[in-house]
Amino acid sequence: MNRTQLNRSRILRMALSGSTDSQDPENKEETFLLKSMKIALVVTLYWFVSITMVFLNKYLLDSPALKLDAPLFVTFFQCVVTVVLCWCMNILAMLCPGSVDFPSIKFDPKVSRSVLPLSIVFIGMITFNNLCLKYVGVAFYNVGRSLTTVFNVLMSYLILKQTTSFQALLCCGIIIGGFWLGVDQEDAHGNLSWIGIAFGILASLCVSLNAIFTKRVLPAVDGSIWRLTYYNNINACVLFIPFIIILGELRTIYNFDKLGNLDFWGIMILGGVFGFAIGYVTGLQIKFTSPLTHNVSGTAKACAQTVLAVSYYNEKKTFLWWTSNVMVLGGSSAYTWVKAQAMKSNHEIKQSKSESGV
Repeated sequence: MNRTQLNRSRILRMALSGSTDSQDPENKEETFLLKSMKIALVVTLYWFVSITMVFLNKYLLDSPALKLDAPLFVTFFQCVVTVVLCWCMNILAMLCPGSVDFPSIKFDPKVSRSVLPLSIVFIGMITFNNLCLKYVGVAFYNVGRSLTTVFNVLMSYLILKQTTSFQALLCCGIIIGGFWLGVDQEDAHGNLSWIGIAFGILASLCVSLNAIFTKRVLPAVDGSIWRLTYYNNINACVLFIPFIIILGELRTIYNFDKLGNLDFWGIMILGGVFGFAIGYVTGLQIKFTSPLTHNVSGTAKACAQTVLAVSYYNEKKTFLWWTSNVMVLGGSSAYTWVKAQAMKSNHEIKQSKSESGV
């Protein structure tokens, strides 16, 4: 009997006897505790990076102290930082192959052209996100971009011909209701920016299209999200340049009084680092939890971000304003749960068919 057969016999005896390899309950408890601590640390890291990035971008885009009216340049610079960090991670992965897990990247014009359609959508997504944040407050930012789920359903039907259940459509109805109530309450407070709302709707549309195009383009980069990030940001850097010139942002940057200020460039670089880090911590959170838990965590983070923004900027909000946020976050959470249940049901049906040989 070889070693493999011995191991199989040992595992079978353990299964039949109900015993485990370790009879020490403290060891099992320590393992569970360690796993729980890791999950808590990863979720906390995701919240910190995501919330900090929003506040940093708000400062760069709309700070009265900074007075920099160049949103495309800010977004372009963050793409440059992401490309540089991809190169750095690639070098670190080659120097420390056992410690740093990052795919090898090498620029290929053919791959870049394949990714280009997605890059155009990606530019729209990050630009409209930042423009929305420039014109609306951080507290309203989540409501302003809350139609992503609705556009996911609409684009999936128009492009992928996928239908959606009544329960999911009901959740979308709740989100739309919360969105319009939020717009109404911002108007009542005198804080409404219609251009900010328009950018938020366009950002939501681009986020939805980005998810669809990403699935189509991933095979061109061997299924690697990091390679896709690298090519997306390289393409974005090139495509941003003519728009920056046409819209006169080069002159704005040239006349900017803090152009030689190291603190300003430090914050700009930090914004780019957090933009790169959000991709990493998002993947990390999904890895240590699940896609469903990640969505729930994102919803809870949005709630915490809203409360922090209201507190930080000393804003007074009405009961109906808070109700709009609850409707948006509740509808999004319910939609996530409905889709998870549908996926689970489809998986069980496929499994039962395969077991029955159908």
